[in-house]
Amino acid sequence: MLQRSMKRALMDETFADNENYHKIDFKRHPLKKGDYEDCRFNQCDFLNTDLSEMKFIACEFAGCNLSLVKTNATVFRHCYFKDCKMLGLRFYNCSKFGLAFSFDNCLLDQSSFYQTKIRKIMFKDCQLKEIDFTDCDMESSIFDNCNLAGAKFENTILVKADLRSSYNYSINPETNRIKKARFSMPGIAGLLDKYDIEIDGLR
Repeated sequence: MLQRSMKRALMDETFADNENYHKIDFKRHPLKKGDYEDCRFNQCDFLNTDLSEMKFIACEFAGCNLSLVKTNATVFRHCYFKDCKMLGLRFYNCSKFGLAFSFDNCLLDQSSFYQTKIRKIMFKDCQLKEIDFTDCDMESSIFDNCNLAGAKFENTILVKADLRSSYNYSINPETNRIKKARFSMPGIAGLLDKYDIEIDGLR
């Protein structure tokens, strides 16, 4: 740990462990580049800031605005987002190594996970309008009570995924892998949209 801290100091970077950040406007006071482990960010504003090449490991973001944040080579490893606004994020720019997170009651409209491998990801009570899951590997992921209106699924791996309580999705079984995925009866219509048919009692 000492050697790591000294290296960071020489590089003018920081290493934060188990720190709390509360109601900080990072637009005015940019977060210093470095590694953040087991840190908590509460009601902070990251709008349109640059988090490129930073590392967030086992961090929690609660009530934060992370919309339009730049994420080039950003590490998000086992991070938890709750009640966050995260519009227009490009998660495909993040570091692919160890990429893992979960979302609870977050707004992720118009964000993109293009070509990312995010197995067993949890979305709970999230708004995912017009989000892009093209070429994603989302095996065993859970969508719990999520609005997927306009979400793009193309060549997406949804094997063993659970969408039983989610709604407004349109998923073409011919262009996506949905073996052993779980859907509720009302959601079945979202698997048949391409046929432009009316199914009584499902909508």
